[in-house]
Amino acid sequence: MPFWDRKTDTRLIIGLGNPGGKYTGNRHNIGFMCIDYFAQNHNLDFSRSRCQAKIAEVRIADHETIFAKPQTFMNNSGESVGGLVRKFKVKRENLIVIHDDLDLPPGRIRIRLGGSSGGHKGINSIVEHLGNQEFIRVRIGIGRPNGLESGKTNEDEVVDYVLGDFTPDEKAVINDVVPCVSEALDFLLAEGLAATMNKFNSTDFRKR
Repeated sequence: MPFWDRKTDTRLIIGLGNPGGKYTGNRHNIGFMCIDYFAQNHNLDFSRSRCQAKIAEVRIADHETIFAKPQTFMNNSGESVGGLVRKFKVKRENLIVIHDDLDLPPGRIRIRLGGSSGGHKGINSIVEHLGNQEFIRVRIGIGRPNGLESGKTNEDEVVDYVLGDFTPDEKAVINDVVPCVSEALDFLLAEGLAATMNKFNSTDFRKR
């Protein structure tokens, strides 16, 4: 049975990114890309704004479900997410955050509850504002600049990389990843975390 079996529990799904046209195709905006794809396929309307975020509200599997794109810029994502959690009285375990991950190669998806931020400043900000890291992460691999391991890339390299657009080869992979994340969200909202992890955490679009 899903862990959110009580019908009154509100789910909050966050896609992380930076607002503004110049950031649209950036690696750092994969969270926005996934939310936008899901919204397009479920006819969601992001015309409302709450707590420095564009939001859409819909009922899925008898639960109020809120999708949000914070407009605070990535490093201050927690300001928006913290406000939304408090406003809609969302339990930590019903918060889902979709974001890019340098430590996964492009084409890999990892879904988990809690854990380290891996240095992701958007996640760090959310943890700081919530005072808790026990929320669900949907991590989407973007790899590291030049394929270098953690500790072998400096801060400037990382910033330039995440604020750069996907290459044509990366786009070909990401174009398959984004629909898969949408499918994973549908499955997560219906079946819960354990089943979703078992089904999607082995996915590797580099091999397709």
